[in-house]
Amino acid sequence: MGADPHDNAGMNAPHDWPAALAPRWREDTLLHRLGPAFHTTLAGQALPDVHWVARNDALAAELGLAGWLAGDDALAVLSGNAAPSHGMPLATVYSGHQFGVWAGQLGDGRALLLGEIDSDAGPMEIQIKGGGLTPYSRMGDGRAVLRSSIREFLCSEAMHHLGIPTTRALAVIGSPAPVRRETVETAAVVTRVAPSFLRFGHFEHFTHTAQDPQALRHLVDAVIERYFPDCVDAAHPVLAWLEVVARRTARLMADWQAVGFCHGVMNTDNMSILGLTIDYGPFGFLDAFDPGHICNHSDHQGRYAYARQPSIGFWNLHALAHALAPLVEDAQALRDALEPYKDEYAQAIGQRLRAKLGLRDARDGDTELIDTLLRQMASERTDYTIAMRRLCDFASARDAPNQTLHDLFIDRTAFDAWSARYRERLAAEASVDVERQARMRAVNPKYILRNHLAEQAIQAARAGDFAPTQRLQQVLEHPFDEQPGHDEYAALPPDWAQHLEISCSS
Repeated sequence: MGADPHDNAGMNAPHDWPAALAPRWREDTLLHRLGPAFHTTLAGQALPDVHWVARNDALAAELGLAGWLAGDDALAVLSGNAAPSHGMPLATVYSGHQFGVWAGQLGDGRALLLGEIDSDAGPMEIQIKGGGLTPYSRMGDGRAVLRSSIREFLCSEAMHHLGIPTTRALAVIGSPAPVRRETVETAAVVTRVAPSFLRFGHFEHFTHTAQDPQALRHLVDAVIERYFPDCVDAAHPVLAWLEVVARRTARLMADWQAVGFCHGVMNTDNMSILGLTIDYGPFGFLDAFDPGHICNHSDHQGRYAYARQPSIGFWNLHALAHALAPLVEDAQALRDALEPYKDEYAQAIGQRLRAKLGLRDARDGDTELIDTLLRQMASERTDYTIAMRRLCDFASARDAPNQTLHDLFIDRTAFDAWSARYRERLAAEASVDVERQARMRAVNPKYILRNHLAEQAIQAARAGDFAPTQRLQQVLEHPFDEQPGHDEYAALPPDWAQHLEISCSS
Protein backbone atom coordinates (compact mmCIF):
# COMPACT_ATOMS: atom_id res chain seq x y z
CA MET A 1 0.00 0.00 0.00
CA GLY A 2 1.89 3.07 1.21
CA ALA A 3 -0.08 5.54 -0.93
CA ASP A 4 -2.56 8.13 0.24
CA PRO A 5 -5.83 7.52 -1.60
CA HIS A 6 -6.38 11.27 -1.74
CA ASP A 7 -2.96 11.99 -3.22
CA ASN A 8 -3.56 12.36 -6.95
CA ALA A 9 -0.17 13.79 -7.85
CA GLY A 10 0.94 12.80 -11.31
CA MET A 11 -2.58 12.62 -12.72
CA ASN A 12 -3.32 14.15 -16.07
CA ALA A 13 -5.60 17.16 -16.31
CA PRO A 14 -9.32 16.46 -16.38
CA HIS A 15 -10.59 15.23 -19.74
CA ASP A 16 -13.85 16.17 -21.41
CA TRP A 17 -16.58 13.79 -22.37
CA PRO A 18 -17.82 14.32 -25.94
CA ALA A 19 -19.86 17.49 -26.33
CA ALA A 20 -22.86 15.55 -27.56
CA LEU A 21 -22.86 13.61 -24.29
CA ALA A 22 -23.10 16.65 -22.00
CA PRO A 23 -26.92 16.85 -21.94
CA ARG A 24 -27.12 13.15 -21.04
CA TRP A 25 -24.33 13.06 -18.44
CA ARG A 26 -24.62 13.81 -14.75
CA GLU A 27 -22.39 13.45 -11.73
CA ASP A 28 -25.20 13.94 -9.20
CA THR A 29 -26.10 10.25 -9.12
CA LEU A 30 -28.31 8.90 -6.36
CA LEU A 31 -25.22 8.16 -4.27
CA HIS A 32 -23.73 11.59 -4.92
CA ARG A 33 -26.95 13.16 -3.67
CA LEU A 34 -27.17 11.01 -0.55
CA GLY A 35 -24.15 12.75 0.90
CA PRO A 36 -20.75 12.04 2.44
CA ALA A 37 -22.00 9.40 4.90
CA PHE A 38 -22.47 7.12 1.89
CA HIS A 39 -19.29 7.74 -0.09
CA THR A 40 -15.95 9.45 -0.49
CA THR A 41 -15.16 11.54 -3.56
CA LEU A 42 -11.68 11.06 -4.99
CA ALA A 43 -9.95 10.58 -8.29
CA GLY A 44 -8.11 7.51 -9.44
CA GLN A 45 -4.38 6.97 -9.12
CA ALA A 46 -2.37 7.12 -12.30
CA LEU A 47 -1.03 4.01 -14.01
CA PRO A 48 1.94 4.11 -16.39
CA ASP A 49 1.84 3.27 -20.10
CA VAL A 50 -1.85 2.45 -20.28
CA HIS A 51 -3.18 0.75 -23.40
CA TRP A 52 -6.40 -0.79 -24.67
CA VAL A 53 -6.90 -4.50 -24.13
CA ALA A 54 -10.54 -4.79 -25.21
CA ARG A 55 -13.43 -2.48 -26.03
CA ASN A 56 -17.15 -3.17 -26.28
CA ASP A 57 -18.17 -1.24 -29.37
CA ALA A 58 -21.80 -2.38 -29.24
CA LEU A 59 -22.28 -1.16 -25.67
CA ALA A 60 -20.42 2.05 -26.49
CA ALA A 61 -22.88 2.69 -29.31
CA GLU A 62 -25.83 2.09 -26.95
CA LEU A 63 -24.38 4.67 -24.58
CA GLY A 64 -23.53 7.19 -27.31
CA LEU A 65 -19.81 6.78 -26.67
CA ALA A 66 -18.73 4.96 -29.82
CA GLY A 67 -16.49 7.66 -31.24
CA TRP A 68 -15.15 8.83 -27.90
CA LEU A 69 -14.18 5.34 -26.76
CA ALA A 70 -11.52 5.09 -29.46
CA GLY A 71 -9.67 8.23 -28.32
CA ASP A 72 -7.04 9.35 -25.84
CA ASP A 73 -9.58 11.06 -23.58
CA ALA A 74 -11.34 7.75 -23.03
CA LEU A 75 -8.07 5.97 -22.30
CA ALA A 76 -7.18 8.59 -19.68
CA VAL A 77 -10.58 8.71 -17.96
CA LEU A 78 -11.34 4.99 -17.99
CA SER A 79 -7.87 4.07 -16.68
CA GLY A 80 -8.31 6.38 -13.69
CA ASN A 81 -5.47 8.60 -14.93
CA ALA A 82 -7.79 11.57 -15.31
CA ALA A 83 -11.07 12.60 -13.76
CA PRO A 84 -14.01 13.55 -15.99
CA SER A 85 -14.00 17.32 -16.29
CA HIS A 86 -17.61 17.56 -15.13
CA GLY A 87 -17.22 16.04 -11.69
CA MET A 88 -15.27 13.93 -9.22
CA PRO A 89 -15.64 10.12 -9.01
CA LEU A 90 -16.68 8.48 -5.76
CA ALA A 91 -16.19 5.25 -3.84
CA THR A 92 -19.09 3.99 -1.73
CA VAL A 93 -19.11 2.45 1.72
CA TYR A 94 -20.90 -0.80 2.53
CA SER A 95 -20.54 -3.76 4.88
CA GLY A 96 -21.47 -7.39 4.59
CA HIS A 97 -21.33 -11.08 5.41
CA GLN A 98 -18.47 -12.95 3.76
CA PHE A 99 -18.73 -16.76 3.64
CA GLY A 100 -21.54 -16.46 6.19
CA VAL A 101 -19.49 -14.46 8.72
CA TRP A 102 -20.04 -10.79 9.52
CA ALA A 103 -17.05 -8.91 8.05
CA GLY A 104 -17.89 -5.37 9.16
CA GLN A 105 -17.13 -2.36 7.00
CA LEU A 106 -16.11 -3.07 3.43
CA GLY A 107 -16.76 -0.70 0.53
CA ASP A 108 -15.42 0.08 -2.91
CA GLY A 109 -11.80 -0.77 -2.25
CA ARG A 110 -10.79 -0.32 -5.87
CA ALA A 111 -13.94 0.81 -7.70
CA LEU A 112 -14.79 4.40 -8.59
CA LEU A 113 -18.18 5.58 -9.83
CA LEU A 114 -17.56 8.17 -12.56
CA GLY A 115 -21.17 9.24 -12.98
CA GLU A 116 -24.35 8.39 -14.84
CA ILE A 117 -25.40 8.58 -18.47
CA ASP A 118 -28.86 8.53 -20.02
CA SER A 119 -29.28 5.73 -22.53
CA ASP A 120 -32.09 4.07 -24.46
CA ALA A 121 -32.21 1.47 -21.66
CA GLY A 122 -32.48 4.17 -18.97
CA PRO A 123 -29.85 5.86 -16.79
CA MET A 124 -26.63 3.85 -16.53
CA GLU A 125 -23.84 4.28 -14.01
CA ILE A 126 -20.26 4.04 -15.28
CA GLN A 127 -17.72 2.64 -12.86
CA ILE A 128 -14.05 1.74 -13.17
CA LYS A 129 -12.57 -1.15 -11.20
CA GLY A 130 -8.86 -1.11 -10.42
CA GLY A 131 -8.36 2.65 -10.27
CA GLY A 132 -6.27 2.67 -7.07
CA LEU A 133 -6.59 2.97 -3.32
CA THR A 134 -9.74 4.29 -1.67
CA PRO A 135 -10.57 4.78 2.03
CA TYR A 136 -12.25 1.34 1.85
CA SER A 137 -9.30 -0.63 0.46
CA ARG A 138 -8.48 -2.11 3.89
CA MET A 139 -5.39 -4.29 3.34
CA GLY A 140 -5.76 -4.20 -0.45
CA ASP A 141 -3.84 -2.20 -3.02
CA GLY A 142 -6.81 -0.79 -4.93
CA ARG A 143 -5.75 -2.49 -8.13
CA ALA A 144 -7.13 -5.18 -10.40
CA VAL A 145 -5.00 -7.47 -12.52
CA LEU A 146 -5.14 -8.27 -16.21
CA ARG A 147 -6.27 -11.85 -15.55
CA SER A 148 -9.39 -11.00 -13.56
CA SER A 149 -10.23 -7.95 -15.66
CA ILE A 150 -10.33 -9.99 -18.87
CA ARG A 151 -12.44 -12.63 -17.14
CA GLU A 152 -14.93 -10.03 -15.88
CA PHE A 153 -15.10 -8.29 -19.25
CA LEU A 154 -15.79 -11.52 -21.10
CA CYS A 155 -18.24 -12.98 -18.60
CA SER A 156 -20.26 -9.79 -18.15
CA GLU A 157 -20.92 -9.75 -21.86
CA ALA A 158 -21.39 -13.51 -22.12
CA MET A 159 -24.09 -13.37 -19.44
CA HIS A 160 -25.79 -10.40 -21.10
CA HIS A 161 -26.03 -12.21 -24.41
CA LEU A 162 -27.30 -15.32 -22.63
CA GLY A 163 -30.18 -13.15 -21.44
CA ILE A 164 -29.15 -13.20 -17.77
CA PRO A 165 -29.39 -9.93 -15.79
CA THR A 166 -25.87 -8.61 -15.24
CA THR A 167 -23.62 -5.62 -15.02
CA ARG A 168 -22.02 -4.86 -18.39
CA ALA A 169 -18.40 -4.27 -19.37
CA LEU A 170 -17.36 -1.37 -21.61
CA ALA A 171 -13.59 -1.78 -21.77
CA VAL A 172 -10.41 -3.23 -20.31
CA ILE A 173 -7.27 -1.12 -20.10
CA GLY A 174 -3.87 -2.62 -19.27
CA SER A 175 -0.65 -1.31 -17.77
CA PRO A 176 2.76 -2.90 -17.12
CA ALA A 177 2.57 -1.72 -13.49
CA PRO A 178 3.31 -4.73 -11.25
CA VAL A 179 0.61 -6.00 -8.89
CA ARG A 180 1.29 -8.76 -6.39
CA ARG A 181 -1.25 -11.53 -5.90
CA GLU A 182 -0.09 -15.16 -5.55
CA THR A 183 2.56 -14.05 -8.05
CA VAL A 184 3.47 -10.69 -9.54
CA GLU A 185 1.00 -9.80 -12.29
CA THR A 186 0.28 -6.66 -14.29
CA ALA A 187 -2.40 -4.07 -13.58
CA ALA A 188 -5.62 -3.51 -15.48
CA VAL A 189 -8.80 -1.47 -15.16
CA VAL A 190 -12.21 -2.71 -16.29
CA THR A 191 -15.07 -0.29 -16.96
CA ARG A 192 -18.42 -1.55 -15.72
CA VAL A 193 -21.91 -0.30 -16.57
CA ALA A 194 -25.18 -0.90 -14.68
CA PRO A 195 -28.34 0.96 -13.66
CA SER A 196 -26.95 0.77 -10.12
CA PHE A 197 -24.13 -0.95 -8.27
CA LEU A 198 -26.00 -0.92 -4.93
CA ARG A 199 -25.66 -4.14 -2.96
CA PHE A 200 -27.33 -5.78 0.00
CA GLY A 201 -24.26 -4.68 1.95
CA HIS A 202 -25.05 -1.00 1.53
CA PHE A 203 -28.13 -1.49 3.69
CA GLU A 204 -26.38 -3.78 6.17
CA HIS A 205 -23.76 -1.08 6.72
CA PHE A 206 -26.14 1.49 8.16
CA THR A 207 -27.79 -1.02 10.49
CA HIS A 208 -24.83 -3.00 11.80
CA THR A 209 -21.69 -0.88 11.30
CA ALA A 210 -22.70 2.79 11.21
CA GLN A 211 -25.85 2.05 13.29
CA ASP A 212 -27.56 5.04 11.69
CA PRO A 213 -31.32 4.39 11.21
CA GLN A 214 -31.85 7.82 9.69
CA ALA A 215 -29.24 7.17 7.00
CA LEU A 216 -30.77 3.74 6.41
CA ARG A 217 -34.21 5.30 5.97
CA HIS A 218 -32.78 7.92 3.63
CA LEU A 219 -31.12 5.22 1.53
CA VAL A 220 -34.16 2.94 1.37
CA ASP A 221 -36.55 5.76 0.49
CA ALA A 222 -34.23 7.02 -2.24
CA VAL A 223 -33.78 3.53 -3.71
CA ILE A 224 -37.52 2.79 -3.74
CA GLU A 225 -38.34 6.13 -5.33
CA ARG A 226 -35.63 5.80 -7.99
CA TYR A 227 -35.57 2.10 -8.87
CA PHE A 228 -38.86 0.67 -7.54
CA PRO A 229 -41.49 3.37 -8.14
CA ASP A 230 -44.32 0.81 -8.18
CA CYS A 231 -43.68 0.26 -4.46
CA VAL A 232 -44.00 3.91 -3.44
CA ASP A 233 -47.77 3.83 -2.98
CA ALA A 234 -47.92 0.36 -1.39
CA ALA A 235 -49.43 0.01 2.07
CA HIS A 236 -45.91 -0.64 3.37
CA PRO A 237 -43.36 0.41 0.72
CA VAL A 238 -40.39 -1.25 2.47
CA LEU A 239 -42.09 -4.64 2.60
CA ALA A 240 -43.36 -4.33 -0.97
CA TRP A 241 -39.84 -3.45 -2.12
CA LEU A 242 -38.28 -6.34 -0.21
CA GLU A 243 -40.67 -8.77 -1.87
CA VAL A 244 -39.71 -7.44 -5.33
CA VAL A 245 -36.03 -7.86 -4.49
CA ALA A 246 -36.71 -11.42 -3.29
CA ARG A 247 -38.53 -12.31 -6.50
CA ARG A 248 -35.81 -10.81 -8.71
CA THR A 249 -33.14 -12.67 -6.80
CA ALA A 250 -35.07 -15.93 -7.14
CA ARG A 251 -35.31 -15.50 -10.90
CA LEU A 252 -31.60 -14.69 -11.10
CA MET A 253 -30.74 -17.86 -9.19
CA ALA A 254 -32.89 -19.85 -11.63
CA ASP A 255 -31.04 -18.25 -14.55
CA TRP A 256 -27.69 -19.24 -13.05
CA GLN A 257 -28.73 -22.81 -12.34
CA ALA A 258 -30.29 -23.35 -15.76
CA VAL A 259 -27.17 -22.29 -17.64
CA GLY A 260 -24.74 -23.97 -15.23
CA PHE A 261 -23.17 -20.76 -13.90
CA CYS A 262 -21.35 -20.72 -10.56
CA HIS A 263 -20.72 -17.32 -9.00
CA GLY A 264 -18.14 -18.45 -6.47
CA VAL A 265 -18.44 -15.63 -3.90
CA MET A 266 -22.08 -15.04 -3.01
CA ASN A 267 -21.31 -12.76 -0.09
CA THR A 268 -23.99 -10.21 0.79
CA ASP A 269 -21.73 -7.43 -0.49
CA ASN A 270 -21.76 -9.18 -3.89
CA MET A 271 -25.56 -9.30 -4.17
CA SER A 272 -27.20 -6.66 -6.37
CA ILE A 273 -30.29 -4.93 -5.08
CA LEU A 274 -31.58 -4.92 -8.68
CA GLY A 275 -31.18 -8.67 -9.17
CA LEU A 276 -28.11 -8.38 -11.41
CA THR A 277 -25.13 -10.69 -11.57
CA ILE A 278 -22.40 -8.54 -10.06
CA ASP A 279 -18.72 -8.84 -9.11
CA TYR A 280 -17.23 -11.52 -11.32
CA GLY A 281 -14.41 -13.07 -9.34
CA PRO A 282 -13.80 -16.82 -9.07
CA PHE A 283 -16.81 -17.69 -11.25
CA GLY A 284 -17.10 -20.65 -13.60
CA PHE A 285 -19.52 -22.43 -15.90
CA LEU A 286 -20.01 -26.15 -15.38
CA ASP A 287 -18.14 -28.43 -17.74
CA ALA A 288 -19.09 -31.83 -16.34
CA PHE A 289 -22.47 -31.65 -14.63
CA ASP A 290 -21.66 -31.79 -10.94
CA PRO A 291 -24.16 -30.37 -8.43
CA GLY A 292 -21.42 -30.23 -5.80
CA HIS A 293 -19.01 -28.30 -8.01
CA ILE A 294 -17.05 -25.59 -6.14
CA CYS A 295 -15.60 -23.09 -8.59
CA ASN A 296 -13.63 -21.08 -6.01
CA HIS A 297 -10.70 -22.92 -4.50
CA SER A 298 -10.79 -20.46 -1.58
CA ASP A 299 -14.23 -21.81 -0.65
CA HIS A 300 -12.90 -24.61 1.53
CA GLN A 301 -16.29 -25.52 3.02
CA GLY A 302 -18.18 -25.50 -0.28
CA ARG A 303 -20.58 -22.84 0.94
CA TYR A 304 -21.08 -21.52 -2.58
CA ALA A 305 -21.17 -24.82 -4.46
CA TYR A 306 -23.37 -24.85 -7.56
CA ALA A 307 -26.30 -26.72 -5.98
CA ARG A 308 -26.31 -24.44 -2.92
CA GLN A 309 -26.66 -21.16 -4.79
CA PRO A 310 -30.48 -20.95 -4.54
CA SER A 311 -30.42 -21.53 -0.77
CA ILE A 312 -27.59 -19.02 -0.35
CA GLY A 313 -29.63 -16.47 -2.27
CA PHE A 314 -32.42 -16.96 0.27
CA TRP A 315 -29.93 -16.73 3.17
CA ASN A 316 -28.62 -13.44 1.82
CA LEU A 317 -32.14 -12.08 1.55
CA HIS A 318 -32.66 -12.88 5.22
CA ALA A 319 -29.52 -10.85 5.96
CA LEU A 320 -31.01 -7.96 3.99
CA ALA A 321 -34.31 -8.28 5.82
CA HIS A 322 -32.48 -8.23 9.15
CA ALA A 323 -30.79 -5.00 8.07
CA LEU A 324 -34.22 -3.47 7.43
CA ALA A 325 -35.50 -4.30 10.92
CA PRO A 326 -35.03 -0.71 12.21
CA LEU A 327 -37.60 0.39 9.63
CA VAL A 328 -40.17 -2.36 10.20
CA GLU A 329 -41.46 -3.10 13.68
CA ASP A 330 -43.05 -6.42 12.71
CA ALA A 331 -40.24 -8.97 12.30
CA GLN A 332 -42.70 -11.58 10.99
CA ALA A 333 -43.77 -9.19 8.25
CA LEU A 334 -40.16 -9.02 7.06
CA ARG A 335 -39.95 -12.79 6.96
CA ASP A 336 -43.27 -13.01 5.15
CA ALA A 337 -42.00 -10.61 2.49
CA LEU A 338 -39.29 -13.14 1.66
CA GLU A 339 -41.56 -16.18 1.39
CA PRO A 340 -42.47 -15.58 -2.28
CA TYR A 341 -38.83 -16.37 -3.06
CA LYS A 342 -39.52 -20.09 -2.72
CA ASP A 343 -42.41 -20.29 -5.17
CA GLU A 344 -40.79 -17.77 -7.52
CA TYR A 345 -37.62 -19.85 -7.71
CA ALA A 346 -39.51 -23.14 -8.12
CA GLN A 347 -41.62 -21.71 -10.94
CA ALA A 348 -38.68 -20.04 -12.62
CA ILE A 349 -36.34 -23.03 -12.58
CA GLY A 350 -39.14 -25.32 -13.68
CA GLN A 351 -39.98 -23.08 -16.62
CA ARG A 352 -36.33 -22.76 -17.66
CA LEU A 353 -35.62 -26.48 -17.48
CA ARG A 354 -38.79 -27.39 -19.34
CA ALA A 355 -37.81 -24.91 -22.04
CA LYS A 356 -34.38 -26.53 -22.28
CA LEU A 357 -36.15 -29.84 -22.99
CA GLY A 358 -38.52 -28.21 -25.46
CA LEU A 359 -41.62 -28.72 -23.32
CA ARG A 360 -44.26 -26.08 -23.90
CA ASP A 361 -46.33 -26.57 -20.75
CA ALA A 362 -46.04 -28.10 -17.29
CA ARG A 363 -47.39 -31.60 -16.77
CA ASP A 364 -47.27 -34.23 -14.07
CA GLY A 365 -44.05 -36.18 -14.24
CA ASP A 366 -41.97 -33.37 -15.75
CA THR A 367 -39.90 -32.86 -12.61
CA GLU A 368 -39.05 -36.55 -12.43
CA LEU A 369 -38.23 -36.64 -16.15
CA ILE A 370 -35.82 -33.71 -15.79
CA ASP A 371 -34.30 -34.96 -12.55
CA THR A 372 -33.67 -38.41 -14.01
CA LEU A 373 -31.66 -36.90 -16.86
CA LEU A 374 -29.69 -34.64 -14.51
CA ARG A 375 -28.96 -37.50 -12.12
CA GLN A 376 -27.52 -39.59 -14.92
CA MET A 377 -25.49 -36.63 -16.14
CA ALA A 378 -24.19 -36.09 -12.61
CA SER A 379 -23.28 -39.75 -12.08
CA GLU A 380 -21.37 -39.87 -15.38
CA ARG A 381 -20.05 -36.28 -15.27
CA THR A 382 -21.55 -35.57 -18.67
CA ASP A 383 -20.71 -32.19 -20.15
CA TYR A 384 -23.76 -30.08 -19.31
CA THR A 385 -23.69 -27.53 -22.12
CA ILE A 386 -22.83 -29.99 -24.88
CA ALA A 387 -25.45 -32.51 -23.74
CA MET A 388 -28.19 -29.91 -23.62
CA ARG A 389 -27.19 -28.54 -27.02
CA ARG A 390 -27.18 -32.01 -28.59
CA LEU A 391 -30.56 -32.65 -27.00
CA CYS A 392 -31.85 -29.87 -29.27
CA ASP A 393 -31.39 -32.25 -32.22
CA PHE A 394 -33.35 -35.07 -30.59
CA ALA A 395 -35.53 -36.84 -33.14
CA SER A 396 -38.74 -38.16 -31.62
CA ALA A 397 -39.36 -41.01 -34.09
CA ARG A 398 -39.35 -44.35 -32.28
CA ASP A 399 -36.43 -45.77 -34.27
CA ALA A 400 -34.34 -42.58 -34.40
CA PRO A 401 -30.84 -43.36 -33.04
CA ASN A 402 -29.93 -39.84 -31.80
CA GLN A 403 -26.38 -41.09 -31.96
CA THR A 404 -24.43 -37.92 -31.11
CA LEU A 405 -26.42 -37.48 -27.91
CA HIS A 406 -26.37 -41.20 -27.14
CA ASP A 407 -22.57 -41.24 -27.38
CA LEU A 408 -22.23 -38.83 -24.46
CA PHE A 409 -23.53 -41.43 -21.98
CA ILE A 410 -21.79 -44.48 -20.56
CA ASP A 411 -24.87 -46.28 -19.28
CA ARG A 412 -26.64 -46.57 -22.63
CA THR A 413 -29.45 -48.72 -21.21
CA ALA A 414 -30.38 -46.05 -18.67
CA PHE A 415 -30.24 -43.34 -21.28
CA ASP A 416 -32.36 -45.35 -23.71
CA ALA A 417 -34.97 -45.79 -20.99
CA TRP A 418 -34.98 -42.06 -20.38
CA SER A 419 -35.21 -41.38 -24.13
CA ALA A 420 -38.32 -43.57 -24.37
CA ARG A 421 -40.01 -41.55 -21.60
CA TYR A 422 -38.93 -38.31 -23.26
CA ARG A 423 -40.47 -39.44 -26.58
CA GLU A 424 -43.73 -40.19 -24.82
CA ARG A 425 -43.72 -36.78 -23.18
CA LEU A 426 -43.10 -35.04 -26.52
CA ALA A 427 -45.88 -37.04 -28.14
CA ALA A 428 -48.28 -36.04 -25.36
CA GLU A 429 -48.19 -32.44 -26.50
CA ALA A 430 -47.97 -33.30 -30.21
CA SER A 431 -44.54 -31.74 -30.47
CA VAL A 432 -43.28 -31.13 -34.02
CA ASP A 433 -39.56 -31.83 -34.11
CA VAL A 434 -38.44 -28.93 -36.29
CA GLU A 435 -40.39 -26.37 -34.25
CA ARG A 436 -39.31 -27.82 -30.92
CA GLN A 437 -35.68 -28.01 -31.98
CA ALA A 438 -35.69 -24.32 -32.95
CA ARG A 439 -37.15 -23.36 -29.56
CA MET A 440 -34.54 -25.45 -27.77
CA ARG A 441 -31.63 -23.92 -29.68
CA ALA A 442 -32.83 -20.49 -28.54
CA VAL A 443 -32.37 -21.42 -24.85
CA ASN A 444 -29.54 -23.98 -24.89
CA PRO A 445 -26.31 -22.14 -25.69
CA LYS A 446 -23.65 -23.67 -27.86
CA TYR A 447 -20.99 -21.27 -26.56
CA ILE A 448 -20.25 -20.39 -22.95
CA LEU A 449 -17.18 -18.86 -21.30
CA ARG A 450 -15.40 -22.01 -20.23
CA ASN A 451 -12.42 -21.54 -17.92
CA HIS A 452 -9.93 -22.93 -20.42
CA LEU A 453 -11.11 -20.50 -23.11
CA ALA A 454 -10.67 -17.57 -20.74
CA GLU A 455 -7.26 -18.91 -19.71
CA GLN A 456 -6.07 -19.15 -23.31
CA ALA A 457 -7.14 -15.55 -23.94
CA ILE A 458 -5.41 -14.41 -20.74
CA GLN A 459 -2.13 -16.13 -21.60
CA ALA A 460 -2.12 -14.51 -25.03
CA ALA A 461 -2.90 -11.11 -23.51
CA ARG A 462 -0.02 -11.45 -21.07
CA ALA A 463 2.22 -11.87 -24.11
CA GLY A 464 0.78 -8.72 -25.65
CA ASP A 465 -1.66 -10.42 -28.05
CA PHE A 466 -5.21 -9.20 -27.40
CA ALA A 467 -6.75 -10.69 -30.55
CA PRO A 468 -7.81 -13.96 -28.82
CA THR A 469 -9.72 -11.95 -26.20
CA GLN A 470 -11.49 -10.01 -28.92
CA ARG A 471 -12.32 -13.15 -30.95
CA LEU A 472 -13.71 -14.88 -27.89
CA GLN A 473 -15.77 -11.78 -27.08
CA GLN A 474 -17.29 -11.88 -30.57
CA VAL A 475 -18.17 -15.58 -30.30
CA LEU A 476 -19.81 -15.08 -26.89
CA GLU A 477 -22.00 -12.32 -28.31
CA HIS A 478 -23.94 -15.01 -30.22
CA PRO A 479 -24.10 -17.95 -27.79
CA PHE A 480 -27.15 -19.64 -29.33
CA ASP A 481 -26.10 -19.43 -32.98
CA GLU A 482 -24.23 -21.91 -35.09
CA GLN A 483 -20.93 -20.21 -35.91
CA PRO A 484 -19.06 -22.09 -38.64
CA GLY A 485 -15.32 -22.02 -38.16
CA HIS A 486 -15.55 -21.68 -34.38
CA ASP A 487 -16.03 -25.30 -33.37
CA GLU A 488 -13.06 -25.14 -30.98
CA TYR A 489 -15.05 -22.75 -28.76
CA ALA A 490 -17.83 -25.34 -28.37
CA ALA A 491 -15.70 -28.47 -27.95
CA LEU A 492 -15.17 -30.59 -24.86
CA PRO A 493 -12.55 -29.00 -22.60
CA PRO A 494 -9.02 -30.40 -22.78
CA ASP A 495 -7.68 -32.57 -19.97
CA TRP A 496 -5.51 -29.75 -18.61
CA ALA A 497 -8.63 -27.66 -17.96
CA GLN A 498 -9.50 -29.96 -15.05
CA HIS A 499 -6.53 -28.57 -13.14
CA LEU A 500 -7.41 -24.88 -13.48
CA GLU A 501 -8.08 -23.24 -10.12
CA ILE A 502 -9.86 -19.92 -9.68
CA SER A 503 -9.56 -18.03 -6.41
CA CYS A 504 -10.62 -14.72 -4.87
CA SER A 505 -7.20 -13.15 -5.55
CA SER A 506 -8.33 -10.83 -8.31
